[in-house]
Amino acid sequence: MKWIQKMKKLPRGRRGLVLALAAALVLGVFSVTPAGQAVRASAMKRDLPIYCVQKDSKVCSLTFDAAWGNEDTQQLIDILGKYKIKATFFVVGDWVDKYPESVKALHDAGHEVMNHSNTHAHMTKLSAEEIIADVNACSDKIENVTGVRPELFRPPYGEYDDKVISTLRDMGMYSIQWDVDSLDWKEISAQEITERVTSRVQQGSIVLFHNAAKHTPEALPGLIEKLIQQGYSFVPVSELILRDNYDIDHAGRQIPAAGVSQ
Repeated sequence: MKWIQKMKKLPRGRRGLVLALAAALVLGVFSVTPAGQAVRASAMKRDLPIYCVQKDSKVCSLTFDAAWGNEDTQQLIDILGKYKIKATFFVVGDWVDKYPESVKALHDAGHEVMNHSNTHAHMTKLSAEEIIADVNACSDKIENVTGVRPELFRPPYGEYDDKVISTLRDMGMYSIQWDVDSLDWKEISAQEITERVTSRVQQGSIVLFHNAAKHTPEALPGLIEKLIQQGYSFVPVSELILRDNYDIDHAGRQIPAAGVSQ
């Protein structure tokens, strides 16, 4: 065969490399990209958190990270209450220590109070054992105030790696990111926040806000009204995500398994 004749003409070292690559492709160890480059399949698969959820209807989740100040928590509760919206608040354990009355107020208003770590540490720099201890410390504090143990976790700074995600999964927790960042933490104007969020929300989106952000209370009513006009409804993250029969695609979108509709 011609390919055998060509192989015989190659230097011995290169001939071995070609044969090894061919064997790897046959065994499925490597995959070929559109550019024709051979790469390890395992390197292409990351352990991802949930950024958003594939949905058949216009539903999304509003989330708030609480790590520092507390000057507008009650204002946020009041605004969300006006529109009968239940949101998800990811709180740091140190914040729970400082403001237990606000944690209770959030819970009593029907909002989810979930885990944002104990001290807002860089989780990727911790060992698995340190991650477990940190997350449990925060969950203990939340449970002591609300009576409910968190099942959702948001990594501080949005930082994660395979170790972080797999450790949380082994703890029985779902790691949650976002696909729409309001950028309220940059102190952009209320109008900019509104335009940014309403132009980016899709079915199954998870939107990131912060408590104690300068213009979020100002932006929130108009933003909510505009999304309602677009046909959106709002649920807390625990009601948005899929619990079983799902996959997470390369973009972090949680998708139902074949034959399962949402």
